[in-house]
Amino acid sequence: MSTQITIMLIMLVCSAYFSATETAFSSLNKTRIKTLAEKGNKRAERVLNLSEKYDKLLSTILIGNNIVNIVLSSICTVFCIDLAAKAFTNVNPQSTQSIGTTLATVISTVAVLIFGEITPKSLAKEYPERFAMVSAPLISFLMVVLTPLSLVFGGIKLVLGKVVKSKDDHKMTQDELLTFVDEVEQEGGIDKEESELLRSAIEFTDREASDILTPRTVLEAVDEDSTNDEIAKIFSETGYSRLPVYSGSIDSIVGIIHQKDFFGKINGTDNSVMSIVNKPVFIPLSMKISDILKLLQKNKSHIAVVVDEYGGTTGIVTMEDILEELVGEIWDEHDEVVEDFVKLSEDTYRILCSMDLDKMFKFFEIEDETDSATVSGWVLEKFGCFPQVGEKFEFSNIAVEVLVADDQRVSEIQVTVKAPEETENEEE
Repeated sequence: MSTQITIMLIMLVCSAYFSATETAFSSLNKTRIKTLAEKGNKRAERVLNLSEKYDKLLSTILIGNNIVNIVLSSICTVFCIDLAAKAFTNVNPQSTQSIGTTLATVISTVAVLIFGEITPKSLAKEYPERFAMVSAPLISFLMVVLTPLSLVFGGIKLVLGKVVKSKDDHKMTQDELLTFVDEVEQEGGIDKEESELLRSAIEFTDREASDILTPRTVLEAVDEDSTNDEIAKIFSETGYSRLPVYSGSIDSIVGIIHQKDFFGKINGTDNSVMSIVNKPVFIPLSMKISDILKLLQKNKSHIAVVVDEYGGTTGIVTMEDILEELVGEIWDEHDEVVEDFVKLSEDTYRILCSMDLDKMFKFFEIEDETDSATVSGWVLEKFGCFPQVGEKFEFSNIAVEVLVADDQRVSEIQVTVKAPEETENEEE
């Protein structure tokens, strides 16, 4: 009887081992294991190799777990039947067998549930990498021993896989990747600044030239016939290091001049500004900023001229504009610091209409189907014309009022967040 108890305890320990190993390998952080392996940790290398053979690993774990649970249940049944026969000597053998079987079912189920499943899996979930590295040597050996059975079950899986074809795409989507970044930030793996940088890098390829360009209405450029004094004055007043050069009209940009070249080779001489212009890089509105960056690097240029479908100039995109999409606003000593958002009161904000529309939507937690990239475009879309100062409209949970506008554009608006009860009353 003591031998039976010993075997049952051993089987229970084995059941706990298989359960913990399964949870550890399904929960471990592969990046962390890979980092340890690259630092020379042999156990981490073994865990990494096993995780790359996860199907075979899982088959071995399930086969081993079922074997030890069946052995445990069988021995427990024999043990309890013998125990019942000795305890109930006056009861007929059929009744003692029934009592023993019921007792064995209860004992084995509770023991496996508590000590073979819940407890080891909970512990392994807390420390998956540590459990995986401890269990790796034995499970590697068992994978070799149980290879014949694994092959059988693997073949069955292949057959069933052909019968039940999965159409699911197992690739991680961008939304899932962003959610993963949020989870890592919440768990304390990265700070807020690192999280924002990662999110910007993930969303980087979605942005287009139209999202970040400097529009032609505020574009600083010089005519090819401008005098040196006029060009020097523009460089001095703007603080820009580069300026587009146009011929007759801003729609006909013929080159880019660098401040260093102008003051070093042209200013104070009779030479034409056209002798130092660099060839402009032209891009369409729909070009992705990741492609623009590659194009600027290839052409060793810092400015790309954005043109519309008719060849007219829509604006420019600079290298700085692209980098700001990754690292945030970059200010230099010549930039006038202007806040896109200014909080006027608890629920009221002044907003520059040149800012990115997605940023405003995200801030106020609203959504709208629109083709506009800026707040200005969205406001014009809502009014259907150029509004006058003081005109208002309401959308979702916000009220919008025009603060600064002229006949050509809307420059500033005031946004007031409505109280929840106001929104509910409107919906009713």
